[in-house]
Amino acid sequence: MSFLNKIQQAEFWSNFLKVALPFFIIVTLISLFMNSWREIFAGDFTTVSKVNFNNGKWMRFFGIKVIISFIYGLYITNKNMK
Repeated sequence: MSFLNKIQQAEFWSNFLKVALPFFIIVTLISLFMNSWREIFAGDFTTVSKVNFNNGKWMRFFGIKVIISFIYGLYITNKNMK
């Protein structure tokens, strides 16, 4: 079955969410820990927010993760559906 036929099925998008959402959460947590490990364990969430999310930084922080998760979810779901 071709990719275009697969994406028209509701089952494809259900499986896509099962793959992409956990991947997004894991990538986000790993990135957050890598950027602010000390601040998170010290409980200094104001600094974590300032470093990662203030002044429009949240768009760059989440934007790349959304795009990567979308592409990964499409690839894996397409590969695993018959």
